[in-house]
Amino acid sequence: MNQLKQKVEITDVTLRDAHQSLIATRMRTEDMLPICEKLDQVGFWSLEVWGGATFDACVRFLKEDPWERLRQLRAALPNTRLQMLLRGQNLLGYRHYADDVVEAFVQKAADNGIDVFRVFDALNDLRNIETAMKAVKKAGKHAQGTLCYTTSPVHTPALFVEQAKAMQAMGADSIAIKDMAGLLTPYATYDLVKAIKDAVDLPLVVHSHSTSGLAPLCQLKAIEAGADRIDTAISSFASGTSHPATESQVAALKGTDYDTGLDLTLLSEIADYFHEVRKKYHQFESEFTREDVSVQINQVPGGMMSNLANQLKEQNALDKIREVFAEIPRVRADLGFPPLVTPTSQIVGTQAVYNVLAGQRYKTITNEVKRYLLGGYGQPPAEVNEVLQKKAVGNEMVYEGRPADAIAPELYRLRDEIGDLAQSEEDVLTFAMFPDLGREFLQQRADGTLVPEALLPIESAQSTATAGLATEFSIDVHGEVYNVEITGMGDFGVGKRKLYLSLDGMPEEVVFESLNEYVAQGENGRGRATEPGHVSAAMPGNIIEVLVKEGDTVKAGQAVLVTEAMKMETEVHANVAGTVKGVYVSKGDRVTPGETLIEIV
Repeated sequence: MNQLKQKVEITDVTLRDAHQSLIATRMRTEDMLPICEKLDQVGFWSLEVWGGATFDACVRFLKEDPWERLRQLRAALPNTRLQMLLRGQNLLGYRHYADDVVEAFVQKAADNGIDVFRVFDALNDLRNIETAMKAVKKAGKHAQGTLCYTTSPVHTPALFVEQAKAMQAMGADSIAIKDMAGLLTPYATYDLVKAIKDAVDLPLVVHSHSTSGLAPLCQLKAIEAGADRIDTAISSFASGTSHPATESQVAALKGTDYDTGLDLTLLSEIADYFHEVRKKYHQFESEFTREDVSVQINQVPGGMMSNLANQLKEQNALDKIREVFAEIPRVRADLGFPPLVTPTSQIVGTQAVYNVLAGQRYKTITNEVKRYLLGGYGQPPAEVNEVLQKKAVGNEMVYEGRPADAIAPELYRLRDEIGDLAQSEEDVLTFAMFPDLGREFLQQRADGTLVPEALLPIESAQSTATAGLATEFSIDVHGEVYNVEITGMGDFGVGKRKLYLSLDGMPEEVVFESLNEYVAQGENGRGRATEPGHVSAAMPGNIIEVLVKEGDTVKAGQAVLVTEAMKMETEVHANVAGTVKGVYVSKGDRVTPGETLIEIV
């Protein structure tokens, strides 16, 4: 043990990564602000409060302005550094942005309250973090260069040491080891931390999810090897796919050379508060966020685990999740062993879902996988599967440069496109992150129609657990609200149920595999796809683009639609050649598998 080691510092991640990992990023600002006074008294080195999936969730589900959340937290936490997770050239979205957007985003995040920027690239392609790191330094803030930890034939301690040295040369103020999937083991942690500390004279942070149950042990070995700081979460939002409990690590170090000096009594009061808050979000809890050492096999990171389970549940395919977990490492190997962190975790995870649900590997290949194989995200860590690459991109040239070098400045164009809906530069950047979603959010704000995702009351949840479905509720389908009352339920064959219900007061008797399917059929009247010329989607999702119109001649295999599912875009192709007889969808429509979206004769 290094007897010269001084106090270990703590970054608490409850307000960002913990709820992202356990309740699908659904914690609302109204549940954060009341406890901020006590959080501000603790003496954390920093609080991670922004970035990652929180920006997306605020706009998509909670209908909160993420910039306003940041400003409110800054005001409520005047004595504590605020930290965010930034995906390098991807910022908080799922594509690479032009350098001018990256620079503007970092500056505005700094202006609104961020002190520490944890900057990473999903592939550890350091060309993709240079612009963001320079922007952080220009803003006078703390730039934390981040290594995405993973295991593969090419990810060795020597490689990580060289990357840490390169980050130091970029001007990094500290280095973070980001173990998003909980793949670190205690002795591997010791060796890696020691190797980096011996080579790089910068503070070192260890961020490790507790998915395998090993993270608390890994952090203790990291501290012995010279780590300066650890990431934890308050106990009521800790463990499982989240992080080691703040109180437990503080207690473990108390009275040692590494004593954090934090007050356990105050931390316990904070834990009691969040214990009650968590109950409010019970509908987003998942059995797949508990500790499970099989992460050492499937390598699914914490934030991805809860979201993947939630998305599969929405698609009535939760029974396939183990097959998806088994498919993920196979897809990852085909793509050259990318670390599984946003956006590569979504790219790999969504492709794995398609492979499983289709019953055939790569029958459908998402646009993001194609972009990845063309070099659109940077240099893969290892060689990709040549057969898959050929199938996905044909003879197109693979781009080997920094992806952002091929993107023209775009901030002026984005300002023009969003126009008067943007009341500030922050609004323009919201639109930049998610064009369709951002525009919808800003339009709803202007119209005064922002309606957050409903939270299911605990009493209703208990009723649902008993009866299988709530008895009376409302469903919003593209702005139309339907009042649904269930008056009875019975079995109707394997995997199906007969529902006796009224829709807006009209009695119905239907047989469907899910209520979602019923609403989709009742709302849009599309027929079932029964002929080769009937084009349908492989997964539930939204129509992003319609590529053909009635009367067009199409070839077999031609892309006719683009859909979005699980935040990933996918082309839908014609099975036969012929003439388009009918187009039954428009951009923005919600679709489910089995519906006829386009008819070709």
